[in-house]
Amino acid sequence: MAAISKWLVDPKRNPLAALHMKTISSRLSKYGLRYDDLHDPMYDLDVKEALNRLPREVVDARNQRLKRAMDLSMKHEYLPEDLQARQTPFRTYLQEMLALIKRERAEREALGALPLYQRTLP
Repeated sequence: MAAISKWLVDPKRNPLAALHMKTISSRLSKYGLRYDDLHDPMYDLDVKEALNRLPREVVDARNQRLKRAMDLSMKHEYLPEDLQARQTPFRTYLQEMLALIKRERAEREALGALPLYQRTLP
């Protein structure tokens, strides 16, 4: 079963996954976003903690991309074609830190320690 699920999400093997990845890439490039920008720190406290641990420049760049995307969306416009071509929607900046946070949380739970923060949804 695991082999089938890996095949389904691998864009190198599954043409439908490649098509989906291309579609997501083009939609994110239209607004100048990266895939990691879609994580919501208000919903997932692990994402909030990961953003707190990242360097300030990375978080500021993320906030600028989100502001630009909201501005473009409100104006019903897209980035110019030359800027869309330079976008890198699948360059990650959050995944490594998020994986580290999740490993730390799992380790704390395994040891029976209290959580670093209470998990409550807004």
